[in-house]
Amino acid sequence: MTSGAAVAGTGAVWALPGQRRSSAATDGTTPQTDPVPPPSRPGGGRAAPFGVTTLETTARPAAGNGYRRLVSGPGWPVAVRPELAAARSGREDRRTALACFVQFTDMHVADVQSPLRTEFLRARSAGSWRAQEALSVAGSVSLVEQVNALGGGPHTGRPPAFVMSTGDNIDNHSAVELEWFLTLMSGGRITPNTGDPAAYEGVQNSGLALYWHPDAGLRDQDKRRGLPRIPGYLDAALRPVVSPGLRIPWYSTPGNHDDLPGGCLSPHDPVLRDYVTGARKLFSVPDTDVAALARVLETGGDPKSTVLLEILRRNAAGARSVTPDERRRMVTPHEYLRAHLDPAFAGAGPAGHGYSENHLDGERMYYSFAIADGVIGISIDTTYRSGHYEGSLGSEQLAWLERTLAAHSARFYDADGRPVRNSGADDAHILVFSHHHSPSMTRRRDAARTEERRHDGEEVIALLGRFPNVVAWINGHSHINRITPHPHPTAARSFWEVNTASHVDYPQHARLIELVDNHDGTLSLFTTLIESAAPHRTEFDDLSAVGLASLYRELAYNAPGLAAGMPGGVHEAMAGRAVDRNTELVVRRE
Repeated sequence: MTSGAAVAGTGAVWALPGQRRSSAATDGTTPQTDPVPPPSRPGGGRAAPFGVTTLETTARPAAGNGYRRLVSGPGWPVAVRPELAAARSGREDRRTALACFVQFTDMHVADVQSPLRTEFLRARSAGSWRAQEALSVAGSVSLVEQVNALGGGPHTGRPPAFVMSTGDNIDNHSAVELEWFLTLMSGGRITPNTGDPAAYEGVQNSGLALYWHPDAGLRDQDKRRGLPRIPGYLDAALRPVVSPGLRIPWYSTPGNHDDLPGGCLSPHDPVLRDYVTGARKLFSVPDTDVAALARVLETGGDPKSTVLLEILRRNAAGARSVTPDERRRMVTPHEYLRAHLDPAFAGAGPAGHGYSENHLDGERMYYSFAIADGVIGISIDTTYRSGHYEGSLGSEQLAWLERTLAAHSARFYDADGRPVRNSGADDAHILVFSHHHSPSMTRRRDAARTEERRHDGEEVIALLGRFPNVVAWINGHSHINRITPHPHPTAARSFWEVNTASHVDYPQHARLIELVDNHDGTLSLFTTLIESAAPHRTEFDDLSAVGLASLYRELAYNAPGLAAGMPGGVHEAMAGRAVDRNTELVVRRE
């Protein structure tokens, strides 16, 4: 399915003296944070020689038309953002480090042979299927290797204490994808193949010119656009990969693709559940069916999957035989949580990666955790469980969020704007994490949670603005680098929203984030983009893990225009403006 950003998708911790190490999370039932030291884990070797950030170098397309190779270009400078507070001179000499961590988002680890995938939507929009998707595991492992190679933040020298993955960790809401994601984050061997263990059974050897056939001589539509022929590609893509796992703790936040089949469909239909693990798969359908499904996916107007189920029924005779695989089954919220709690995926910790046994009761996927002394993280669940790619918060979770914010704020404002003093609070700086960014959050009813009202992005912004300790809201979903100031007439009530591009579509970024105290009444949040450890250029006959990870990035750049609402220059646009990339975000704190 395609990206959840638009429609259903095709598819050892360092501390300064006196500071505690990364901690366990609370379970979402109480705002208190109860830190415990994480276990250590030895890391694996690296496959590529980078360990640098986009301050030094970035992948850039070579000159030319058609298929464009990537080369190493100059880095991106730091853009100082003073919209919310003045960037005062001398702050570089005054500042002290408070926290450093990495954000992953929208990795979309994909089983590209799943019957759930609707690659046939490409007949309507070329960007509805990604040529690079079979390399999602290799590309993601390379990102893990890059984080393991980072010595410290470029502005503070402080090594990152943890990674937060802000959702769409997987693509098809399947058990096998979840296993792959947890393994690549925590370390181990992954074989990114399902169905027939000895053969690929997907669209890329189907004989249909609609899809790129890397191994074959077929003149498909992508080869006409310049994509290369690469004999042995599919075998290499399905080859076992060993991830060293992150050497630092990591936390998990859910996205719509983690929670829903295709990122927007109902997970409750028994026919769809059987189809996903079954022996038939649609590779193409009539144009009328393509148009019908595209219309409802673009609007999220078919949460019960009625249109898709009718298309499956009507085209059953034209479906191709594939090897059934029970590992493709859709996971329930309980299973998703239980998998994170599995000791086999403990990695560098913390146990549960934000979740605890208490989360299983009520299947809550929100929690708070200690980032560092005086810095608190809050992870919220913005998904619609009944089926939709948009996000929201229910009233119960919104009330929990308000209580948690208050527990860490010595002063804040009530809903009517009146100041409130809270002498029992620890008065910490607060960072909020979610999958959805504010523009993608709505108030539509969630049929899976009909007893409560839903709340949109503007309501979340209003709530966060009542708490001066909130520094930033960090999220994904859009697949675009974009940083938005949320100002308030009372300057200390302003905060930043940091939205980060995906690691499946170009530019395949993650963010290295550093929080510092400027000791002048302001804080600065540095947001430095990083790429995977793979070199920017590879040879087409290099089918090693490193070569595949490099090719993953290059194919993403050369993908046709994605359904992201951006005509022409879509890939450069997804990298964001200079003020959305490597930045210093200044915010007032009294």
